[in-house]
Amino acid sequence: MSIQKIKSLSKREIEVLSLVADECTTKEIAQELYISNHTAISHRKNLMEKLKVKNSAGLVRKGFELGYLVIR
Repeated sequence: MSIQKIKSLSKREIEVLSLVADECTTKEIAQELYISNHTAISHRKNLMEKLKVKNSAGLVRKGFELGYLVIR
């Protein structure tokens, strides 16, 4: 089993990840962070590439595994 190094996440990426975990849509993420829908989509896409996952469920799972997300 190989260990893959994950790039660290920016403050903004962690904000997006948290909103994904809160079940926010791309439109809601854009509104919450005062960014365009396109930028919100780009952040989500970049997160999936960095964390090497295929979908939002994978983002949430990996976010918890890596300690970026915690149960409140």
